[in-house]
Amino acid sequence: MDKTQAIAALSALSQPTRLDVFRLLVKAGDAGMLSGEIGAALDVRPNTMSANLSVLLGAGLVRNTRQGRSIRYHADMEGMRSLLAFLMQDCCGGRPELCQNVMAEITCAP
Repeated sequence: MDKTQAIAALSALSQPTRLDVFRLLVKAGDAGMLSGEIGAALDVRPNTMSANLSVLLGAGLVRNTRQGRSIRYHADMEGMRSLLAFLMQDCCGGRPELCQNVMAEITCAP
Protein backbone atom coordinates (compact mmCIF):
# COMPACT_ATOMS: atom_id res chain seq x y z
CA MET A 1 0.00 0.00 0.00
CA ASP A 2 1.23 3.47 -0.77
CA LYS A 3 0.42 6.81 0.83
CA THR A 4 -2.36 7.63 -1.66
CA GLN A 5 -4.13 4.31 -1.01
CA ALA A 6 -3.75 4.74 2.76
CA ILE A 7 -5.27 8.21 2.59
CA ALA A 8 -8.22 6.86 0.57
CA ALA A 9 -8.80 4.07 3.11
CA LEU A 10 -8.55 6.37 6.11
CA SER A 11 -10.79 8.92 4.42
CA ALA A 12 -13.39 6.23 3.72
CA LEU A 13 -13.38 5.16 7.36
CA SER A 14 -13.57 8.74 8.63
CA GLN A 15 -17.32 8.95 7.90
CA PRO A 16 -19.54 7.44 10.65
CA THR A 17 -21.83 5.35 8.42
CA ARG A 18 -18.95 3.89 6.44
CA LEU A 19 -17.10 3.04 9.65
CA ASP A 20 -20.25 1.31 10.93
CA VAL A 21 -20.59 -0.60 7.64
CA PHE A 22 -16.99 -1.78 7.74
CA ARG A 23 -17.26 -2.91 11.35
CA LEU A 24 -20.55 -4.71 10.61
CA LEU A 25 -18.95 -6.55 7.69
CA VAL A 26 -15.96 -7.53 9.81
CA LYS A 27 -18.41 -8.96 12.34
CA ALA A 28 -20.30 -10.82 9.57
CA GLY A 29 -17.10 -12.63 8.62
CA ASP A 30 -16.91 -14.85 5.55
CA ALA A 31 -20.69 -14.87 5.09
CA GLY A 32 -20.75 -11.15 4.34
CA MET A 33 -24.07 -9.37 3.96
CA LEU A 34 -26.39 -8.31 1.18
CA SER A 35 -26.50 -4.55 0.63
CA GLY A 36 -30.16 -4.48 1.75
CA GLU A 37 -29.28 -6.33 4.95
CA ILE A 38 -26.56 -3.80 5.72
CA GLY A 39 -28.93 -0.91 5.13
CA ALA A 40 -31.61 -2.47 7.32
CA ALA A 41 -29.16 -3.24 10.13
CA LEU A 42 -27.90 0.35 10.15
CA ASP A 43 -31.19 2.04 9.22
CA VAL A 44 -29.72 3.65 6.11
CA ARG A 45 -31.66 4.32 2.89
CA PRO A 46 -30.67 2.19 -0.13
CA ASN A 47 -29.28 5.05 -2.24
CA THR A 48 -27.20 6.36 0.67
CA MET A 49 -25.97 2.82 1.44
CA SER A 50 -25.02 2.31 -2.19
CA ALA A 51 -22.92 5.49 -2.18
CA ASN A 52 -21.17 4.52 1.06
CA LEU A 53 -20.45 0.99 -0.17
CA SER A 54 -19.03 2.43 -3.37
CA VAL A 55 -16.58 4.59 -1.40
CA LEU A 56 -15.49 1.62 0.72
CA LEU A 57 -15.11 -0.53 -2.39
CA GLY A 58 -12.99 2.12 -4.10
CA ALA A 59 -10.81 2.39 -1.00
CA GLY A 60 -10.12 -1.36 -1.05
CA LEU A 61 -11.83 -2.02 2.28
CA VAL A 62 -14.75 -4.10 1.00
CA ARG A 63 -15.25 -6.52 -1.87
CA ASN A 64 -18.46 -7.70 -3.43
CA THR A 65 -19.96 -10.64 -5.28
CA ARG A 66 -23.12 -10.69 -7.35
CA GLN A 67 -25.82 -13.15 -6.32
CA GLY A 68 -28.51 -12.96 -8.96
CA ARG A 69 -30.00 -9.48 -8.66
CA SER A 70 -28.36 -8.82 -5.29
CA ILE A 71 -24.84 -7.92 -4.27
CA ARG A 72 -23.16 -9.45 -1.22
CA TYR A 73 -20.47 -7.39 0.47
CA HIS A 74 -17.55 -8.61 2.57
CA ALA A 75 -14.89 -6.79 4.55
CA ASP A 76 -11.68 -6.97 2.54
CA MET A 77 -9.35 -8.11 5.28
CA GLU A 78 -6.36 -8.04 2.91
CA GLY A 79 -7.06 -4.34 2.33
CA MET A 80 -7.23 -3.74 6.09
CA ARG A 81 -4.06 -5.78 6.63
CA SER A 82 -2.28 -3.65 4.03
CA LEU A 83 -3.47 -0.45 5.71
CA LEU A 84 -2.32 -1.61 9.14
CA ALA A 85 1.03 -2.77 7.74
CA PHE A 86 1.50 0.63 6.08
CA LEU A 87 0.69 2.48 9.29
CA MET A 88 3.00 0.32 11.38
CA GLN A 89 5.86 -0.39 8.98
CA ASP A 90 8.32 1.79 10.87
CA CYS A 91 6.91 0.98 14.30
CA CYS A 92 8.98 0.79 17.42
CA GLY A 93 12.33 1.97 16.05
CA GLY A 94 13.49 -1.53 15.13
CA ARG A 95 12.34 -3.05 18.42
CA PRO A 96 9.39 -5.27 17.44
CA GLU A 97 8.87 -6.45 21.01
CA LEU A 98 7.49 -2.98 21.78
CA CYS A 99 4.65 -3.61 19.30
CA GLN A 100 3.48 -6.88 20.88
CA ASN A 101 0.59 -5.29 22.79
CA VAL A 102 -0.74 -3.67 19.62
CA MET A 103 -0.41 -6.90 17.67
CA ALA A 104 -2.14 -8.89 20.41
CA GLU A 105 -5.03 -6.39 20.39
CA ILE A 106 -5.70 -6.73 16.66
CA THR A 107 -5.15 -10.48 16.38
CA CYS A 108 -8.19 -12.71 16.47
CA ALA A 109 -7.99 -14.91 19.54
CA PRO A 110 -9.81 -18.24 19.80
